[in-house]
Parts: sequence; structure tokens; C-alpha cells
Amino acid sequence: MNVHYLNPFLESASMVIQQFCNVTVTRGELAVTEWDCRDDHTWIRIGMTGHLEGDVLFGLHNDLALRIVSAMMGGFPVSELDELGKSAISELGNMISGNASTILYSQGVEIDITPPQLIQHSDMLTVSGPALSAPLDLSDMGRMEIQVIVVK
Repeated sequence: MNVHYLNPFLESASMVIQQFCNVTVTRGELAVTEWDCRDDHTWIRIGMTGHLEGDVLFGLHNDLALRIVSAMMGGFPVSELDELGKSAISELGNMISGNASTILYSQGVEIDITPPQLIQHSDMLTVSGPALSAPLDLSDMGRMEIQVIVVK
């Protein structure tokens, strides 16, 4: 698996999250792992087709998802992920993936992305295969997991 496929998503996520949340974002260690859907997380799944086929998954602890939605809504307190919050957090995944696909295109890798799928329960999605993964630490807000699974 090529680490160059993960880097555009890390770069894009750092830029988008810094813009919306006004926090410093620090990359964690890259690893190849099996995808692990934790029930205390909200996951955003974006499919990829083209030169790369597979999925990118953004994992946010449920408390972090609420903090990010709050920041995206100008600091308005959010206590639950209602339909507006689900739409906002899904759009975050869409923005990150759209920017990453532009970065990949500039590197000669053409992909199309699917609309985001919000996953809040482990039984809603089965993903198989190794994932190239890295966490992003969002200062005192929490940690976001980014996992890229390329099947082709």
C-alpha cells in the first residue's frame, strides 16, 4: 500500500479542520492496520473510484464530532448529532475528500469520490482489507482517525 495515497487526505483534513475549528492539527504515526469500527465513534465513509478504488474513512469520537459540528456552526453548543449536525459532519468529510482528490489529481492520480455515508453503529458497514491509517490530534478537541483502504 502506498503512503502517498494517505498524505493528501491528511494534508486536506489538517487544512479544513484548522479553518473551521481554529486549532493546531498534529499528525500521528502512520500504520497499516485492519479497519476497526468502534461504536463510540462517528464514521464518515467516502468511496473512491478511478485510478484508486476503495474507501477513505474518517473516525471521530462522538464527543469530538459534536465539538466539530459546534465549531462549524459558529460555536453554537451542540449536545446531540441531529439531522443538521449529521449533514454538517458529512460535509466535512466531503470537503476533505474533495480537496484530497484535487491534490491527488495534481500528482497524476485521478479519482472520483462518492457522497459521504455517515456510520454510527459498527453493524452498518463491513470493510475488509488492510487500511493505511494515521491519527490527527486536534489540540484539546480530540483525535481524528483517517484510514484509506485501497482495493485497486
